[in-house]
Amino acid sequence: MTKPAILVIGRPMTYVAERLEATFALHALPPAGAGFAALATVRGIAMAGAQPRVDAALMDKLPNLEIVANFGVGYDAIDAQEAQARGVIVTNTPDVLTEEVADLALGLLLSTVRELPQADRYVRAGHWLGKPYPLTTTLRTRTIGIVGLGRIGKAVARRIEAFGVPVVYHGRSRQADVPYRYYPSLLKMAEDVDTLVSVAPGGTSTHHIINAAVLKALGPNGIVINVGRGSVVDEAALAAALRDKVILSAGLDVFEDEPRVPPELIAMDHIVLLPHVGSGTHHTRQGMGQLQVDNLTNWFAGKGPVTPVSETPWPRR
Repeated sequence: MTKPAILVIGRPMTYVAERLEATFALHALPPAGAGFAALATVRGIAMAGAQPRVDAALMDKLPNLEIVANFGVGYDAIDAQEAQARGVIVTNTPDVLTEEVADLALGLLLSTVRELPQADRYVRAGHWLGKPYPLTTTLRTRTIGIVGLGRIGKAVARRIEAFGVPVVYHGRSRQADVPYRYYPSLLKMAEDVDTLVSVAPGGTSTHHIINAAVLKALGPNGIVINVGRGSVVDEAALAAALRDKVILSAGLDVFEDEPRVPPELIAMDHIVLLPHVGSGTHHTRQGMGQLQVDNLTNWFAGKGPVTPVSETPWPRR
């Protein structure tokens, strides 16, 4: 029996690559300028990287494409609307990483508020021998505004509640089943809180929504935590706000042009920067990889996708 042809974008984990290779005929994109004739049989895409985007131009070169399986929750590197128009299913890997990313978000929040990485460096440099580490700000007096109250946002909110800290949220619409105050305006929420935790997805609707005006509204005690998508935060405006002490600090796990981080941010010692490790444990990445493989194998077995995204529901409407 002929194996379905799959185009692999990026570098999948060994665990995922082995399972894909056992079931599918794997292809890579040809070098720039080369023809796509060999890819005419491709029926699926396994996304393990954000470049190149799966957009109309790439789909045009894959006339038999049926499904795009993304590794990760965020799928802004895939034009899901275009896929929907062509009858192509898009899947992602929700739920399996929710708790891991929420754990990391709380760790990043605490590290930023209490300056844990800086205190670690202080000890290692021998400065404690001379004098105690300076006092820091606290979580106790803060109100946390969550930007994007989806699965991960709710998990973050539950953890923050356990600390006895008030939680409010901003999103596209009010959610009837949550106890937190809803702000239809992100700017208004920023005026009423001093800490933002962004778990918002990428895309045009969220691009740079945390901008200079929102940062100014947070005030000089303000802190921004981002574990969603780097494109949600205007990094130039953030760097300026940190430099000019418009806000106090930031903790970032995601960036606009990963893995390139703006030198202005790297030079700042009063912020915390992580290399997009929100879901970065063996346990969770294995679960994500298995779900990606399951989406593809189920599809080609005629069972339908396991976790289709909202733009390409299954069964089809």
